[in-house]
Amino acid sequence: MLTASNVVLFLHFSLLTILCLFGLHRMSIVWRWFKYKNIQPQRPEAFESYPRVTIQIPLFNEKLVVERVIHAVAKVDYPHDKLQIQIVDDSTDETYKLVAGVVADYASQGLDIQHVHRIHREGFKAGALKEAMTVASGEYIAIFDADFVPSPSIIKDTINEFTNDKVAMVQFRWEHLNRYDSSLTQAQAMMLDSHFSLEQQVRYKSKALFNFNGTAGVWRKAAIVDAGNWSADTLTEDLDLSYRAQLKGWQLVYINDYGCPGELPGDMNAFKSQQHRWAKGGIQVMKKILPKVWRSKIKLKYKVEATFHLSNNLAYFIMLVDTTFLLVPSLLLREQLQISSILWIDAPLLVLSSGGHLIYFYFGQVALRKSKLQALKNMPRLLLLGVQLAYNNAKAASEALMGHQSEFVRTPKAGDHGVGRQGVDRAGEQGKMSNINAGVYKAISPQGGAVEVCLGLIYLVVFLWGIHNEQWLMLPFLLLLVIGFFTTAFSTLKGQYDLRLG
Repeated sequence: MLTASNVVLFLHFSLLTILCLFGLHRMSIVWRWFKYKNIQPQRPEAFESYPRVTIQIPLFNEKLVVERVIHAVAKVDYPHDKLQIQIVDDSTDETYKLVAGVVADYASQGLDIQHVHRIHREGFKAGALKEAMTVASGEYIAIFDADFVPSPSIIKDTINEFTNDKVAMVQFRWEHLNRYDSSLTQAQAMMLDSHFSLEQQVRYKSKALFNFNGTAGVWRKAAIVDAGNWSADTLTEDLDLSYRAQLKGWQLVYINDYGCPGELPGDMNAFKSQQHRWAKGGIQVMKKILPKVWRSKIKLKYKVEATFHLSNNLAYFIMLVDTTFLLVPSLLLREQLQISSILWIDAPLLVLSSGGHLIYFYFGQVALRKSKLQALKNMPRLLLLGVQLAYNNAKAASEALMGHQSEFVRTPKAGDHGVGRQGVDRAGEQGKMSNINAGVYKAISPQGGAVEVCLGLIYLVVFLWGIHNEQWLMLPFLLLLVIGFFTTAFSTLKGQYDLRLG
C-alpha cells in the first residue's frame, strides 16, 4: 500500500530521473558530434545565373542598431539587378525617421531598397514578415535581425545550396559582437555556441528535424508559402515554420563554416526577457507540432529527437517543481524514516542532469576550437545562470502549457554605443558606455522578483538545516540555489525600480 511518504519520494526521484534524461540527451549530442564531425556534406551545384534574392530586416524601435545593419546589407556583394532590400519596420519611435533617411540615401544611389512600414503590429514579427513577403520580388528571402551584421559575401557564397530543389532554408552559425563585455555575455555566448556548433550541426548531419533560428538565414519563398506561411500563434514563429516545412517534405541546411555576428543582451533583465519569449514559444510549438510529428511517417529515432528538442524548456519547470515542492519534504521524510543513505541516489542523478549540460557547453567550445581553459573557468557562471533562469523559464513554460497568450517583446540592444569588437575584451570603458546607452531602450523587467526572494529564503533555511543535519552531499547544490535565486531576485527588483524611475 502506497503511503504519502512513498508518493513524495517516488515523485521526487521520478522528476530527478526526467532531468537526468535531459542531461543524458545533451551528452548524446556531444557523442554524435564526434561521430559526424568529419562528415562533410556534398558540395552543391552552382546556379547558371544568380537568382533574385530579397533581404528582409525586421525591426521594431531599434534606433541604436538600425543604421549599422542597413549599412551592412547595402554592402552585400551580390548583383544589384538581382537584389532587393526590405527594411520591415513596425517602429513607433524615431527609428522610423532614421530608416527613412538612410533608405532614401541608398535608393538615390540606385540600390533597390524599400522601407516597408506598418502603422500596427498585427502578428508582430511573423505578421510583418508575412506582409512584406507579398511585395518581395526575390525567389529567396534572407532574414537578418536588426542587431546582426552580415558579411558582404555571405549570400553569394551560400546561395548555391538552393540548387537542390528540396532545400527550403539555409541557416548560418551565430557569432557574437559583444562576447567579452561581461561574464553574462560570455556565458550566453557559450550557450549559443553549443546550440549551433553541436546541436544544429548534429541534427543536420544526422538528417533529424531542426530549426531556423529567426535570423541569419535564407528561405526559399515557395517553401514558406507551401508550409502555410509565417504564423503568429506562437512566440517562436521561426521554430514553428521550420517544423511545418520539414513535415511537408522540405529539407533544411545548416552551415557551420559561415558565421554571422549579432549582439547579445547586455544585462540580466534583457536576457531573461529574451529567454522567457524563447522558452514560452518553444513550449507553444511543442503543443502545436509534436502531435503532428508523432503522427508523421518519419523514423522513430527522429520522433524521439524532436521530442527532446521541442520539450527541452520543460526542464526548468520540472526542476522548479521538484526543488520547491518535493525536495524539502523528501529530505524531512528521509530523516524521519532514517533512510538518509538514499542521498547517494540523488547525487548521481544531479551530477548526470547538470553535468550533462556542462559537458555539452564545454564541447561547444572544443568544436569551435576556442580556449578549453576559458571554457572551464566559465562553468561556475553557467551553473549559476541555470538557477537564475529557473523561475523565469519555468513561468514561461507554465504559461504556455496553460494557453496564456502574450505579445512578442523585443530584446533591447545597445548597438555600436556599447558593443566591443569581436575577439577583444572591452569590458572596461566600453562596458560603461553600454550601460549608459542601453538605458535608451530598457528591458521590460520580468515579473517574479518577490517569488525569487521567497525561493532564496526557503533554500537558505534548507541549507542551514542541511548543515545542522550534516547533509554534506546536498550542501553545494543548496548553496547554488540560494545564491542563484537571491542574485536573480536582486536584478529583477532593481530592473523594476529603474523602470519606475525612468
